Amino acid sequence: MTEKAFVYEDIEIPEMSLTEMLDESIRHHRDKTAMTFGELVYTYEEMDERIDRVARGLSQRGVKKGDRVALMLPNCPQYPVSYFAILRLGASVVQVNPMYKPPELLHVLNDSGVSAMVILDSLQPLLDAVRSNTQVESVVDVSLTEPSSFDELLMEEGVSAPRVDIDPKEDVAVIQYTGGTTGRSKGAMLTHYNLVANTLQSAATQSDKTNRGNERVLTIAPLFHVYGMTSAMNLTFYLGGNVILVPKFEVENVASIIERLKPTSFPGVPTMYMALMEYYQEKNFDTSSLNVLTSGSAPLPVEVMNQFHSITGASIAEGYGLSEASPVTHRNPVTGLQKRGSIGVTLPNTEARIVDIATGENTMPTGDVGELIIRGPQIMKGYYGMPEETEQTLRNGWLYTGDLANVDEDGYFYIVGRKKEMILASGFNVYPIEVEGVLYRHPSVQEAAVIGVPDSYRGENVKAVIVKREDSNTTEDEVIEFCQENLSSYKVPKLIYFVEELPKSAVGKILKRELVEEEQRLK
Repeated sequence: MTEKAFVYEDIEIPEMSLTEMLDESIRHHRDKTAMTFGELVYTYEEMDERIDRVARGLSQRGVKKGDRVALMLPNCPQYPVSYFAILRLGASVVQVNPMYKPPELLHVLNDSGVSAMVILDSLQPLLDAVRSNTQVESVVDVSLTEPSSFDELLMEEGVSAPRVDIDPKEDVAVIQYTGGTTGRSKGAMLTHYNLVANTLQSAATQSDKTNRGNERVLTIAPLFHVYGMTSAMNLTFYLGGNVILVPKFEVENVASIIERLKPTSFPGVPTMYMALMEYYQEKNFDTSSLNVLTSGSAPLPVEVMNQFHSITGASIAEGYGLSEASPVTHRNPVTGLQKRGSIGVTLPNTEARIVDIATGENTMPTGDVGELIIRGPQIMKGYYGMPEETEQTLRNGWLYTGDLANVDEDGYFYIVGRKKEMILASGFNVYPIEVEGVLYRHPSVQEAAVIGVPDSYRGENVKAVIVKREDSNTTEDEVIEFCQENLSSYKVPKLIYFVEELPKSAVGKILKRELVEEEQRLK
């Protein structure tokens, strides 16, 4: 191990619920700003009162311990208030993506047995289309512009909401559905202890202890996504900071918010950093307030990281996580040795190994590729109602991620790709992330995704789907020639396809499954 290699020290993680953790922050930071949403500002005391009123209203509508309550909202003050109100009643929050189509919504509501729902008013027709086939009994609608039934909850008078006993290690706080990028979406059961642990683990990786309690966190990553929930909302409330809620990523608006509200931290995703980098080259807006930039949810191309740093002077610390781990397991240190292209080292109290793909039992030598498996207090309880899938994913306390990775001599991990995305071309393993890394170095490539397509002779061909930069007139042959100069011949894409945009999830992750399905339809 080199002198500059970095290791996070283990920390003490108390057995407490998320609501107890929030209560502590409210006691210590009562008069400080907890949330900012446009011109609206809420202190911790004001947020606490709203949480209590909504909890009381939900209780009067029949919500009790053990129930599952769905949240289908963008980033807005009603989201954290509803989230913690549900938890105070001992119920579980079911995270629902507002971009779902009716079949996806029906699956989540029925799979988790949702009995009540808090939903954005404009999404009500979507619920109406499937509600008769669900167990949903009570619905609270939220409007960002007009009075709604949510506001009625806030105005109701009466006794405080009942507080219930919560077993942090057993009681499920959140059912977080996997993105469904590899098939049917599964509900990861995250206990209070899982989420408290990951909040404290994440806090331990923040280097600037002098700024504790003064963080202003640019919260664009959706709170219904596990990354935004933990790395923006839960972590910021634990630290006594200000969650700056932004419901939608629009680059011009985000740049204006950065200049006006001067956030100190931004947990972003690669597509957001790409867009901000492009906009910065035009407008040169002030980014000097940002001192903690992290990237998650999808691999951040090294070239994008380098360009962002050279243009703005700010460094992005890449990390890694997944829904089943609450989500964060690895992170490059904010200060200390950062290795670009690496997801960093394991968080405190977290172990990781690289094991052989065939059996999942043998640890691979340093530098060799295998499946990444993880063990720690943030690992889920299991998949809701899916014991067989749970048994396959959780083995002897280890979470089998399905991601291919390797680790260097300093303990820094590198994601190579997903087992299901690996391309077998003429008997050789091709990892899409490596090919994409080369494509992002081409001056005309704005975004790229690499998939395998069936070929009767080679088994699979490498296909690159590319969004060109504006005003670029590059050709397929030029891209292939560039790849030939930088990749072994079997890794070079045989097929280049230019598109206006790539399909993405709500958090900005490129959905390769949709590209594969489109390829199958074309056959």
